[in-house]
Amino acid sequence: MRSIAISAVSLMALLLTACGGTGRGTEYCAVARPIYTSRADVLTDPTARQVLAHNETWAAVCR
Repeated sequence: MRSIAISAVSLMALLLTACGGTGRGTEYCAVARPIYTSRADVLTDPTARQVLAHNETWAAVCR
């Protein structure tokens, strides 16, 4: 019976802390920066879409 109680408490602690964070996007914003390109860069359309998606995400979460 004691092992069931310990398991239940451990599971609850895991569930309560699994998605814990200090705020909206703080971990992402600590490492992410906008991606800048120069006129000399040659991007394919899929790469340009990925860069745009990244920069829009950064602007929405980190500003």
